[in-house]
Amino acid sequence: MSDKDLSQLSDLKISTQIDLRRPDEVLEQGKGPLEAMGAKYINIAVIPEGGSDQLSRLVGDTGISGKRYLGYLEFGPSSWLRLFGILANEDNLPVVLHCTAGKDRTGVSTAFLLSILGVSRDVIEADYLLTNLDTERQADFIENTVGYPEGYDRETMISVSGVPKDAMKDFLDGVESKWGSAVGYLEEIGVTQDQMDKIRNNFLE
Repeated sequence: MSDKDLSQLSDLKISTQIDLRRPDEVLEQGKGPLEAMGAKYINIAVIPEGGSDQLSRLVGDTGISGKRYLGYLEFGPSSWLRLFGILANEDNLPVVLHCTAGKDRTGVSTAFLLSILGVSRDVIEADYLLTNLDTERQADFIENTVGYPEGYDRETMISVSGVPKDAMKDFLDGVESKWGSAVGYLEEIGVTQDQMDKIRNNFLE
């Protein structure tokens, strides 16, 4: 980040950084500058250590897909319970919610949040697909920082930086077929109505 970027970030007065990466990713990639700016750092690993291999065994090597996103739910409810407990507490706002690329773990988490807020499925799916507008910049950032993974060129990096057009639709279809809705899933795992009301109060005007 440039000095200008850091200055603008500091001006946002972020209270809480919610990091959805695994601990080993955090160690390898770092936490970023927010903690030094006074933000509370919270790590909630949506995919636990060894979870990527477990996902591949559960759903196959599908790459990014709704089926793979549904596999996140197989790791149990604790991540989602922690996340929405944090978002229900206005003292934690404003927050930054992120993973590594900001599209898969963050995309599923955001879909749940937007569902609580009463946002329509069409808008949730369209919001997720905005990822595909910024893949070239993402590829450039990776090239200029850590470098492309072995065997990757710029075109491949741009491709994997995006998301399939049906992934969020397939994920939400799967959730609705089993729990009726995304909110229905959250209710079943123990996110309370009081928490959801507080989240709506915190995030809606």
